[in-house]
Amino acid sequence: MIVIFDLDGTLIDSAADIHATANAVLASEGLAPLDLQTVRGFVGRGVPHLVGCLLAAHNITDRARQARMEARFASLYDDAVGLTRPYPGVPEALETLRAAGHVLGICTNKPVSPARAVLRHLGLLDHFTAVIGGDSCPRRKPDPLPLWQARADCGGGSSLMVGDSEIDAECAAAAGIPLLLFTRGYRRTPVEDLPHARAFDDFATLPDAVKAIAATA
Repeated sequence: MIVIFDLDGTLIDSAADIHATANAVLASEGLAPLDLQTVRGFVGRGVPHLVGCLLAAHNITDRARQARMEARFASLYDDAVGLTRPYPGVPEALETLRAAGHVLGICTNKPVSPARAVLRHLGLLDHFTAVIGGDSCPRRKPDPLPLWQARADCGGGSSLMVGDSEIDAECAAAAGIPLLLFTRGYRRTPVEDLPHARAFDDFATLPDAVKAIAATA
């Protein structure tokens, strides 16, 4: 079974680093900082969306300024790792899944370079056969293309997705792939309103959930 993970809000809690980077970019433009909860609500659809939200929060619409801020954000993003932590039980769950013979991949809207950088920093990168970022394909999640690409890069075949958000739920449904929904991430919609095969809040339970879905695949 191929198990494809979202990254921010699923395997890692990176909101503090994204928040710090966002405020550094705002400061470079002479704009006031935003609080953590506000910036956290912008996470999940990629850097262009996040920067657009930062500007919208200041009632600014300026394409040239947005492009400049996106470039500034990108220049800082690979180093935005110091405040990020894996959710409890993530390293152990990944080890268990690999030991059981599952192939693991990443499908995130975070650009691929900072995605690899944070996984490397946390000692998790070697678990993954493929890492697909928000700039790896012509379209980002919730379009199914990146998820299909991650599956193909992992060798193709029976697969499932592990994610935390509305974006992941929409992407998995569009791709025709079962979703295991992690409920402690960045989701804002009630669990019962999102399409998913199973929901979980503890990574210690993930290997058994994957095993159960694999048995019916």
